[in-house]
Amino acid sequence: MGHQSPRHALRHVRDGHHVRQGRARVPLARAVRDSRLIEQKVLFREEQIAAYARASGDMNPIHLDAKFAQSVGLPGLIAHGMLQMSMAAIVAAKAAGGAKRLRKLSVRFAGMVEPGDTVTFTADEVAEGKLQIKAVNQHGDVIISKGAAEFVTGRGA
Repeated sequence: MGHQSPRHALRHVRDGHHVRQGRARVPLARAVRDSRLIEQKVLFREEQIAAYARASGDMNPIHLDAKFAQSVGLPGLIAHGMLQMSMAAIVAAKAAGGAKRLRKLSVRFAGMVEPGDTVTFTADEVAEGKLQIKAVNQHGDVIISKGAAEFVTGRGA
């Protein structure tokens, strides 16, 4: 049986405050710190962007009409910044041990996401209860920079 990295060996235990690393039951905050990194790749599709526009009520044509987007100097349709931030929030919640533990999330949008882009969102615990959030596309272009999240450690959530 091969050795798994701590990041891949994490499994939630029912109480939500501990995880299993191999056979050991360890506090979630320590397991997240030991794992160092949570990441998720997301393929942005035109249909997803349109669905987000309808759900959010943000019907700005730069998200829905490629010709309009090009007429205002964009390469084509672009994804909503808040759609990107929602993906960052999912990764932050995973790293924090659940959405209820999140207390603060902020990002700086540094690049555009077009339909067909695959964006890798990462959350890295840089101090107890503090995460650094980043996102880069398949070309290595930074999409989200200076992202940060704070979460409750221990039984405070």
